[in-house]
Amino acid sequence: MISQRLRLEVLQALQLKYGDLYRQDNVVLSGTHTHSGPAGYFQYTLFMITSKGYIKASIEPLVNGIVKSVDIAHRNMRPGRIYLNRGELDDSSLNRSPHSYLNNPEDERDRYKWNTDKQVLVLKFTDLDGDGIGMLSWFAVHAVSMNYTNQMVSSDNMGYASYLLEQDKNPGALPGQGGFVAGFSSSNLGDVSPNTRGPHCVNTGLPCDYLNSSCPVGGSKMCLASGPGDDMFDSTRIIGHNIYRKAKQLYAGAVEELTGSLHAAHQWVNMTDVTVQINDTHTVSTCKPALGHSFAAGTTDGGGDLNFTQGAVEGDPFWDGIRDALLGQPSNQTQECHHPKPILFSTGEMNWPLPWHPQIVDIQIVTIGSVAVVAVPGEMTTMSGRRLRETVKQELESQGTFRDTQVVIAGLSNVYTHYITTYEEYQVQRYEGASTIYGPHTLSAYLHKYRGLARAIAQDRVSELPVGPQPPFFKQNLFNLVPAAPVDRKPENSSFGDVLQQVYPIYRQVESYHHDFCSHQLVWGVPQNKTFITVEIYDNRTETWEVVHTDASWETRFHWLKGSNRQSNATVDWHIPLSASSGSYRIKHFGHYKQMKGLRPVITPYEGTSDVFRVTSSFYYK
Repeated sequence: MISQRLRLEVLQALQLKYGDLYRQDNVVLSGTHTHSGPAGYFQYTLFMITSKGYIKASIEPLVNGIVKSVDIAHRNMRPGRIYLNRGELDDSSLNRSPHSYLNNPEDERDRYKWNTDKQVLVLKFTDLDGDGIGMLSWFAVHAVSMNYTNQMVSSDNMGYASYLLEQDKNPGALPGQGGFVAGFSSSNLGDVSPNTRGPHCVNTGLPCDYLNSSCPVGGSKMCLASGPGDDMFDSTRIIGHNIYRKAKQLYAGAVEELTGSLHAAHQWVNMTDVTVQINDTHTVSTCKPALGHSFAAGTTDGGGDLNFTQGAVEGDPFWDGIRDALLGQPSNQTQECHHPKPILFSTGEMNWPLPWHPQIVDIQIVTIGSVAVVAVPGEMTTMSGRRLRETVKQELESQGTFRDTQVVIAGLSNVYTHYITTYEEYQVQRYEGASTIYGPHTLSAYLHKYRGLARAIAQDRVSELPVGPQPPFFKQNLFNLVPAAPVDRKPENSSFGDVLQQVYPIYRQVESYHHDFCSHQLVWGVPQNKTFITVEIYDNRTETWEVVHTDASWETRFHWLKGSNRQSNATVDWHIPLSASSGSYRIKHFGHYKQMKGLRPVITPYEGTSDVFRVTSSFYYK
């Protein structure tokens, strides 16, 4: 997800470089929502606790990478065309809280064929000659095909889809280095899982309890959804390939050209204090942030470790007593505001050493011709997203300036505020409802605020919108819980980068290659060439080695093991694809190690290289 701190630091960097060209109203940052990415780029206490603090080594590469991507786009800007296409993708998503969805009004549910959104929307970008330069697509599914047991950085199913399309459009280029950019974006994925076999008790194979997604033995932790593959890597491959294939098809068939104006509207809103008139006699209000008991239960994509279950509408005296002793009791006002949520953490009333949750959030709409991109600061459920799309569409078209508007939700945008359920789903208090932090009327507040943005765009009065209260940029009391790393050590009579397990002389295509190196602590950062490993083929014509894969390639896996006595090992796997050319190969590993020279720490780069080996279609070769 995008954190508020990350967005603020990016905007500051863009301001220094470009002045007022790129601003909070026309820059949208949206996360693909992989659950296997680096953390440590938040400024609110709850997120700092769960990701070991505010870590400069995490946030600086993210800020620099985003700004660099803007630099490249700015440098390459030229006249072009944008085309729109849309279609449906089946067999790639599942509603993980169907019980909550069924609490929505029946007449509303009857308007839709599915309890998840199957639509894929694609924007195709070309130059004036019609040559493709990029694509953006949106599809509502969680990037959790890689499950909670995964220990590697992974861009998950959305990243694999992007990898495949960019490999198609940038033949021969390494990941992230081609001219064509394929963006696969999140949408209203709040209750949508890619684990299409659904939940089962992993210890018995039996179905989980339908209402609270738990198992008789092991509780919520044992109730896990899986599939469609044999393991998480296979599932990531299948779901990612499905998304890629549909986007590629829609891209190829995109002929509806977008024309008209560009608009961008943005406001900062205090989401703890929004009042909405819902009818002639009643108003409702949002609440100070709070998380319910079912938040701690997790989901069927990864359950919690303690004895919490989804669907809890009453507190637990044991856990409430621990909470009261450690953090203090929620106020009566907050408890009443969040009803029927039993509050586990009253984060809006917790401000040490910094506020635990944001109060000021971004709301934003960008229109490109007839397409409206609604940037949402959290995870909207399927029905919440449908209501928001409908609201924005009606408001944009009410003035006659927009027709046949396509509204798309860009999820996880600009600041993270957990989930946004409908009022009816909130009453069930599954994980998503328990994680709707501003209370049961959160969606009503967002509909009201986004309606205001859409109206301003439709009436061409965006300049009259109040900017709203600016979010904080904390400079004090940020903390880092990652301990200082000690010096690196290696076995006697060896060097960093030495090969511990050498390669075989020959491998066939579709075999797996496994290779161990004497390594370092990864805390010293990514090597200068931006990868920990390379797979290289020898070019007989030029008598040089050419890099064909890096650690960003789907075909490679880089494992780091913190061994005993400060001695670390790195393992490189290369799953040799059928497309691999026959020839001579080698594997290289790059890193840095830390030693003390007197009282001064010294960080030194190193590299290790395997023996040369051959890849062939058969073991029998001349």
